[in-house]
Amino acid sequence: MKQKIVIKVEMTCDKCRSKAMALVAATVGVDSVALAGDSKDQVVVVGDGVDSVKLTSALRKKVGHAQLVQVGEVKKEEEKKKPAEAAAATAAVVEYTYPWHYYQYPSQAAPVYGYQQYYSGLDTWWM
Repeated sequence: MKQKIVIKVEMTCDKCRSKAMALVAATVGVDSVALAGDSKDQVVVVGDGVDSVKLTSALRKKVGHAQLVQVGEVKKEEEKKKPAEAAAATAAVVEYTYPWHYYQYPSQAAPVYGYQQYYSGLDTWWM
C-alpha cells in the first residue's frame, strides 16, 4: 500500500532544501519526493513501507524543525498521473558513457623487486 506523507520543514535556503530532499530520497521505500507549499517548506513523500515518524525525526536532526502534517493513502488520480510524469522524466534522461579504456588497468606488468635481484650469485661478502 503506497502512502503519501507531508512533512513541514523549516527550510530557509536552497542548501537546506537540497539536503532535505537528498535525505528523504535516500530513505528505503521512497518512490518520489516533491516540495510543496507557498514557500516550498513542505516535503511530500510517496512510498511504500516508509516510517513517517523516523523520517520526521531524521529531518529534525539533519535539517531543522520538522512537523508531520499528513499521512494517507495515495489516491487513484495521483497514481494515474505518475506514469505520465515518469514517461516524461525518462525521456529527458541522457546517459553518458565513459570511453572503453577509462577503467582499464595498465597493460604492462609492474616490476617485482625482491632480495634475489640484489643478492644473486656467489660473489657476496659473507661467502
